[in-house]
Amino acid sequence: MEVYLNLGAEHKFGLTAGLLIYTDGSRSFATLHEVRKERGGAPYLAEGQPLTTAFLRTLAEGLGSRMQPEILPGAVLVRTPDLLVWWSPAKQRPMFFSPQGDPDRVLNGKRFPHPALVFKVAGRELYVRALSANERPTATTRLKTAPYWNVGQDGRVCQGSMRAPEESSVASMDGWERAFFRSEFTHVLGAVRLTKHPDGFLGLWKGFAGRRRRFPVELLTDARQSLAEFVSEG
Repeated sequence: MEVYLNLGAEHKFGLTAGLLIYTDGSRSFATLHEVRKERGGAPYLAEGQPLTTAFLRTLAEGLGSRMQPEILPGAVLVRTPDLLVWWSPAKQRPMFFSPQGDPDRVLNGKRFPHPALVFKVAGRELYVRALSANERPTATTRLKTAPYWNVGQDGRVCQGSMRAPEESSVASMDGWERAFFRSEFTHVLGAVRLTKHPDGFLGLWKGFAGRRRRFPVELLTDARQSLAEFVSEG
């Protein structure tokens, strides 16, 4: 196995410790062993010691998972080194469509009413769900399918040429929302029912182009998922 590590500068590493993981098929535990070496001999592992939270914290920081302290605004629902979830109230937003999706250009660039939304950034992936109530959701809140092209059944966004932020910090939340709504909606992503509107997706948005009124949440479809399930999925 070949492993390449780019640290951006020259560093000299030495083997100092080893981890041994034991399992019986359902449970696991690990021990930490100091690496010792006798004069003229090969390195060997010393007796094992229980792992400490301090060691695991140091190891995680060394692997790049240290998170800078942030002041969390009220919109944030979940924040970990690898995950950011927040909700956005119902509001007016512009939408853009590809020429193939909107050949008559009756929708492109218009402003529309939108439901409250929940966004999730996991790694470099963006996910979005809708809310039936314009209020901060709880863990048990049932989610709705986001009524947009480019969004799959699991809520994952096909980013295409979307200019997404380079990071997933709290400060980047507005950037992720802008990137999503300023990109072109181009196509249905998979077998997902986006709306209960009798004329489908285009019929839904044609009825609201340029109109200042609330989004009819009764036309949202059930995502069959709670907020807690959405957060833990993937």
